[in-house]
Amino acid sequence: MKVTDIDRLLDRSRSAARDLNLRGADDIDALLCALADSIEDSASEILEANSRDLARMDKANPKYDRLRLTADRLAGIAADMRAVAALPSPLGNILDEWTRPNGMTIRKVSVPFGVIGVVYEARPNVTFDVASLCMKAGSACVLKGGSDAQATNETAIAIIRDVLDRHGFSPDCATLLPAGHDATEAMLNAAGKIDVIIPRGGRGLIDFVRDNSRVPVIETGAGVCHTYLHASGRTDYARDIVLNAKTRRVSVCNSLDAFIIDRSRLADLRDICMPLADKKVEIHADAATYAALDGHYPYLTHAETDDYGREWMDYKMLTIAVDGIDQALDTIARYGSRHSEAIVADDDTIITRFLREVDAACVYANVSTAFTDGGQFGFGAEIGISTQKLHARGPMGLPEITTYKYLVTGSGQTRNS
Repeated sequence: MKVTDIDRLLDRSRSAARDLNLRGADDIDALLCALADSIEDSASEILEANSRDLARMDKANPKYDRLRLTADRLAGIAADMRAVAALPSPLGNILDEWTRPNGMTIRKVSVPFGVIGVVYEARPNVTFDVASLCMKAGSACVLKGGSDAQATNETAIAIIRDVLDRHGFSPDCATLLPAGHDATEAMLNAAGKIDVIIPRGGRGLIDFVRDNSRVPVIETGAGVCHTYLHASGRTDYARDIVLNAKTRRVSVCNSLDAFIIDRSRLADLRDICMPLADKKVEIHADAATYAALDGHYPYLTHAETDDYGREWMDYKMLTIAVDGIDQALDTIARYGSRHSEAIVADDDTIITRFLREVDAACVYANVSTAFTDGGQFGFGAEIGISTQKLHARGPMGLPEITTYKYLVTGSGQTRNS
């Protein structure tokens, strides 16, 4: 597709966004519920397209699970969409209001962005999640998926656009750009046509979008996530949290990448890690943790320098021994990605310090990092997990994909100075 053709698509998205802004909240909610119904009714069609994408990918590829859709996952997507429909509209809310001494009233009111662009990799669920959130927030969406999920994404967007058309909305409220670098480049240069771009994927994709976009970017950083067992922490909590955070889904950004353990607790490391062996998790251990596991854990190797700060996206994990909370905090500050970090501890003073000092979007005490998810936070779904600090941070639900404007009313006031 030529750049001029993409420009025309973006112009149509802009026009659709203006029309969408005129629709009432009840109409949009009904649309989302109809789309959820259509996903369920079209499950066999979606899964057939997804099987074609899966056939082109090696099952050993960590992205395979992220690409794979199932009947249960589609049911979850539909349920999330209905949950989004049930949420209050994020639009038209008065965020602040005051009256100036001259009688002029100023209201700060939430409004749509307009057109939101999302660039993502082999994550076909994103197509549905983004469309539902953007439309609920009054914005059109322009989607640029990876070639790995091309068949699934094309089927999904066809379903979305059909439902939009049947319910009197412009199909251009949701647009899928073709796979390929030309479309990505056109999207990143679409200042004035796209209001904000959100990349979802690995570090390479996120860095490329941030470094090359002329459109404002909300960075959804890669998830290099740690869990730290303090001297006071419970072994059973650590065992369950590490197993869940590492193996629930290894290809998601909130999965565990490194387990940090107080040196005083090394005797418990074998007990904590043994359940991982059932999943054949390969542990990359520093000298102290290697010595503690050697001869007791079957999938053990020495950690290399590059293993620190690595987002594995696989059945692999780093283990690190530290001398107390200070060294644990230093390790997280050096190697973390400011995504999700957890502590297992019973000492309230230590927990308070960890929660205060760790610089991350989500910080947990005695809870798995697997909960960094818009649905788990009660947002219905999420458009991404922001690791930056401006505008949005953490799981981004509806409020994070709106902006605001000031409405100023009066009775003929003029400015004299």
